Amino acid sequence: LGESGCGKTVLMKTIIGLIRPTEGRVKFDGHDINSLNERQLSRIRRRFGYVFQNAALFDSMPIGQNVAFPLRQYGDFTTEQIREMVLRRLSEVGLPDSVVSKKPAELSGGMRKRVGLARALIMNPELVMYDEPTTGLDPIMSDVINQLIIRTRERNSVTSIVVTHDMNTAMKFGDRVVMFMPEPRLQGDESQVIFDGSVPELKACRDRRVQQFINGEAGERLMEMRAESSV
Repeated sequence: LGESGCGKTVLMKTIIGLIRPTEGRVKFDGHDINSLNERQLSRIRRRFGYVFQNAALFDSMPIGQNVAFPLRQYGDFTTEQIREMVLRRLSEVGLPDSVVSKKPAELSGGMRKRVGLARALIMNPELVMYDEPTTGLDPIMSDVINQLIIRTRERNSVTSIVVTHDMNTAMKFGDRVVMFMPEPRLQGDESQVIFDGSVPELKACRDRRVQQFINGEAGERLMEMRAESSV
């Protein structure tokens, strides 16, 4: 969790090795991600799934090819096997077979999000990362996406890392919640991580910054913004 500009997406890019950390290490299954060469890193990334904020589908490809893309890039499957796997994943996210031949522009925002989830799961990942999975969706579709994330975790025994501003999402399925603050708003050598704990601990946290964020209160932040604009 955390407001815009606090480094949530940067952290996710660091986890998958797109950005190297300036200090510390990222370890996955005993491997130091940043000590791997490109071939080793490519191999380990196949164990990850990534759901992009705006789905990031290939506009020129029909949905079936979008979902099948990782299989064609990294797998060794027949055309029939790929079709069966694509249809199964689409069904799991509540989409009919008829979407296979459609282009992304023909689908609603919620449907595109679900296609992105189906593609992220197609290689049976051990870790799935979600970047703002409910952004731009109405409350009902947001809850649909939340339920799909929960069901995905239960059915596939995957670890999920979710970046979100949506407190309903965080409260719904968060086992561990980490909240960041933008570096310019920190005091002295204070850590960017201002909270790390369970959902009940988050609700009981007395840090005013945490409470303002989870309750959606502008409070002191609005005064800070006014002060910044007058400088």
